[in-house]
Amino acid sequence: MTTPDIAGLEGFRGRLVNASHADYDIARAVWNGAIDRRPRLIARCIGASDVVAAVRFARNHDLEIAIRGGGHNVAGTAVCDEGFVIDLSAMRAVRVDPAGRRAWVQGGALWGDVDHETQPHGLATTGGIVSHTGVAGLTLGGGLGWLMRKHGLTVDNVLGVDVVTADGKLLRASEDEHPDLFWALRGGGGNFGVVTSFEFRLHSVGPTVLAGPILWDATDVGDVLRFYSDFLRDVPDELGTVIRFGAAPPVPAIPEDLHWRPVVMIGTCYAGPIEDGEQVLRPLRAARTPLLDLVRPTHYVDFQNALDSTVVHGWNYYWKSTHLPELSDDLIDVIGEHAFSCASPRSYVAMFHLQGAVSRVGEGATAFGNRQASHAMTLDAVWRPGEELGDRDTDWTRKFFAALGHFRKGVYVNFLGGDEDPDRVREAYAGSVYDRLVEVKTRYDPDNVFHHNQNIRPP
Repeated sequence: MTTPDIAGLEGFRGRLVNASHADYDIARAVWNGAIDRRPRLIARCIGASDVVAAVRFARNHDLEIAIRGGGHNVAGTAVCDEGFVIDLSAMRAVRVDPAGRRAWVQGGALWGDVDHETQPHGLATTGGIVSHTGVAGLTLGGGLGWLMRKHGLTVDNVLGVDVVTADGKLLRASEDEHPDLFWALRGGGGNFGVVTSFEFRLHSVGPTVLAGPILWDATDVGDVLRFYSDFLRDVPDELGTVIRFGAAPPVPAIPEDLHWRPVVMIGTCYAGPIEDGEQVLRPLRAARTPLLDLVRPTHYVDFQNALDSTVVHGWNYYWKSTHLPELSDDLIDVIGEHAFSCASPRSYVAMFHLQGAVSRVGEGATAFGNRQASHAMTLDAVWRPGEELGDRDTDWTRKFFAALGHFRKGVYVNFLGGDEDPDRVREAYAGSVYDRLVEVKTRYDPDNVFHHNQNIRPP
């Protein structure tokens, strides 16, 4: 592996890491431990000017570019073999304007960084459901989270971005400046540049919310899902729910006698007055006598951290994902047949209820596609390094995915894995959105410099 002459990196003030550096293996590691790539050089930027210098250097040396924000994407696109990683992980500053309900967030920040700064003011915006998820990756792909049914996707709350484009220019993109680029960045992923900072709209949330999971035994899956499907028809936008099918994780809130027991777990978060949430959730909490009900007033920040220990950095992950329509009896039967057939106790299925504010934004208003879907489902094979479970559970996700067949209705681009058919990227964008993304890509990155992603190719 030959490292290019770094003398051309003029104006770069961050830290450069190559294969001989003591921190090389740490710097090239990402959340998904199944990803093992060896870049020639990692540029750990400390500001937007560093990113400009890094993009220009990589282009001058004809190096493949990977962009690292939080490094949390399952496909591992934050690191590349024999190329140049532009690493924003040291750029994690968050600034909040409580009166204006705005936050400015650097491109390497994690969602835990954002919540830490916004929640003392009782403010939040839609973020991920795991606090160590990167802000940039989640936002650029769309942004699912507990608050999306009430306050929209993360992209629906972006007011502007600072982005370094393929020609090494730092641009401001908003409704008033480069609006075509701003449109594309809200759902089109990392195809159009390196976002160094975001400006978000904030909403009144917390610090205390009514939230928590309800657990039923796996044998009740059909009845629970049928009740849940009926229950969803009348729930207000304030209620966000995510279902997890799998073994109960060994977290402190769950009694030891339930650890590793196969369960249906419906996570809930009510983004409104607690007394209203108690009324809304009462029917669900009483359905079929759950094994455990952990719904209670809790700090929003604590709830956002609750799943962190179940998706640890360095474990191995393989995903297959799809959008789904409303839960019909036939679809429930398919889910019940396959959801608990995995071998690893750490593997699981997650199903996010969409609709609400997500579906009220017009198709094509942002680049995020398939807004009319009812659910987003991801089938997640998870095994620790050294465990002989990966092949079996990878096969489980593929068979489950195939069984979903005609129920599949597009896909969330952030849930796509690293070995997907290129046509699946098109599935993430409804109607003419993909063609419009190609036009913007052609305008701002005609040479496809930023291709280490779920790629939208110029002609």
